[in-house]
Amino acid sequence: MSGAIAIGLAAGIIAGLLGVGGGVLFVPGLVLLLGLGQHQAEATSLLAIVPVAIVGTYTQDRYGNVRRADALLLGLLSLAGAGAGVALANALSGAVLRDAFAALMVLVAAQLVRTVLRSDG
Repeated sequence: MSGAIAIGLAAGIIAGLLGVGGGVLFVPGLVLLLGLGQHQAEATSLLAIVPVAIVGTYTQDRYGNVRRADALLLGLLSLAGAGAGVALANALSGAVLRDAFAALMVLVAAQLVRTVLRSDG
């Protein structure tokens, strides 16, 4: 239980602070600390993100930072993508899914480093 509490708090803080999906922390935390399989961790993360997204969006909206039309469009289009992604994830083994998740995290990290290096130069 304490592992789940730590994962939830850390993911919520990071998601609210940086605007990244809590899944960046939820999925590895659920796999490494709670021993869930990759499929279970990703599915649990998807459900856990809902309250985080609601609180974060509400708070950001109060600051005037939400572009509602864009958010609505992204949300509606993401519904089809989420369904397709779940179907694909279920067709893959846990190891392939884990490796794909890791590769995505490496690509995101590389892009962030690239952006920082360009802005500091």
